[in-house]
Parts: sequence; structure tokens; C-alpha cells
Amino acid sequence: MPRKIESLFLAGPDGRLEALLEEPEDREPVEAALVCHPHPQHGGTMHNKVVYRVARGLRRAGAVVLRFNYRGVNLSEGSYAKGEGELDDARVALQYLRGRYPELPFSLAGFSFGSRVVLRLGSESPEPRRVIAVGFPTVYKDQSNLEQCRAPRVFVQSTHDQYGPVEELRAITETLQEPKRLVLIEAQDHFFAGALEELENSIAGLGR
Repeated sequence: MPRKIESLFLAGPDGRLEALLEEPEDREPVEAALVCHPHPQHGGTMHNKVVYRVARGLRRAGAVVLRFNYRGVNLSEGSYAKGEGELDDARVALQYLRGRYPELPFSLAGFSFGSRVVLRLGSESPEPRRVIAVGFPTVYKDQSNLEQCRAPRVFVQSTHDQYGPVEELRAITETLQEPKRLVLIEAQDHFFAGALEELENSIAGLGR
């Protein structure tokens, strides 16, 4: 049976949002997952190579995955709204995904700026199965959203992340209540250069 891949537009709070829905290659989905991309003002899109690998790893674990572009990115309408509007966009995308697959548990995943979005979203959504924060940027000093999120949190970080050094992230995560997990990938930089395959395998393995 061919895998379902569907390009669509969601009715966002500031105009339509470009999105891509993909089911697993080899089975019926057992989970729904929303994946959020990095900062829209620094070239982030749903086709970012890290986002693509995270989405593929989740599909390998049996998830149907929804990716989308924040307002003002590629074919999505609107303009950058300093993180607050992008969080609103993510709310709309999650609502659509959960409405499309109401019987499935759901997870949230995001890379860099997107990791902050999903942690905030996870703190206000009905209990996600897990929140996967990839390349979490420790340079932002407001970390209140981390403690407010009660869902299981998985941080997946490059060992040479220039925006989220491991020791800084470790110090942050050690203060958080369980359940939590820190997964380190031996990579060259924030974008997991030289280790995208390992990143994908690690994401796929989280569902086992």
C-alpha cells in the first residue's frame, strides 16, 4: 500500500499555513506527531534537513507526521510575530492533526526555535505522549516553559552545539522534574553536521 503524502493548507490565525502530512512507509500509524521548524528569520522552514530527519525518524517509529511553515515562510501567509504568533500557528497545526487522527496519542517535536515552541505548546496541551526538543538553544535565558511542561521531555543535542552547549543544557535539565531524558549525538555543530543519520536513528529509537 503506497504511503500517504499530502500537501495541504491550514486556516491559520494570520492567513493560510503551508503544511505536509506524511504517514509511515510500512504500517498504519500508531501515533501522531507535530514537528516544528527552526527560526523563520534565519532560514528555518519545514524542509530544514534536521526537521526532515526528525520527521523521518518519527515515521520509522510508526508516527503520522505533520510539518508546517510558520506564517510568512514560503507559501504560508502573514509575517513573523516574535514567537507568539508562531506558537499560535503551532496550536492550529496541532488542532488539525488531532482532529484528523483523534484516536491516536500524539507527540510534539521541534528543532532549535521549534523546540521552544513545542515545549510551550506541551505545557498547555492535553497531555502529549512526549515532547522532543532537538537542538534546544540555551542562549535564551527565560526557561520557565521547561518546568511548566509536565509531559515527558526528551532533549536531543549535538555534542558541539554552539547555541546550546551540552554543559549548559545539562545544568538546566538537572533542575527539571521527571520524566526527562537527555540524548547526546556526536556531531560537529548545532545542525548535527556529520551525524544526521545518527540523529534520525536516535529519534526512531525513542518510540521503541
